[in-house]
Amino acid sequence: VQLQASGGGMVQTGGSLRLSCVASGRPFSSLAMGWFRRAPGKEREFVAAESYNSDKTYYSDSVKGRFAISRDSAKNTVYLQMNSLKPEDTAVYYCAADLGGWGSTFDADYDYWGQGTLVTVSQ
Repeated sequence: VQLQASGGGMVQTGGSLRLSCVASGRPFSSLAMGWFRRAPGKEREFVAAESYNSDKTYYSDSVKGRFAISRDSAKNTVYLQMNSLKPEDTAVYYCAADLGGWGSTFDADYDYWGQGTLVTVSQ
């Protein structure tokens, strides 16, 4: 599975961005998808995930109510809509694919990773 993330950039506090991740190499409908991030000087952390059939979604407490994960199966793409952005959301964001299908908050459960896209939120 190849994953290509895009959509990062610089935005002011309170602004919005939408990240995209296009998957190829395996039927997208069988993949659970997740988003993680790594802030400068910190460990990678879970952000959001969705099961293969979109029945289950998971969010970290820090983004719940502000971020939303979704997918467009026709485009083999998973999105992360990020609203009400804060400076502490500044990080490199990675999409990941889980062959298990149900999604997870643990990075060790993911089988494939994209290259990351940088999000910078200024005050």
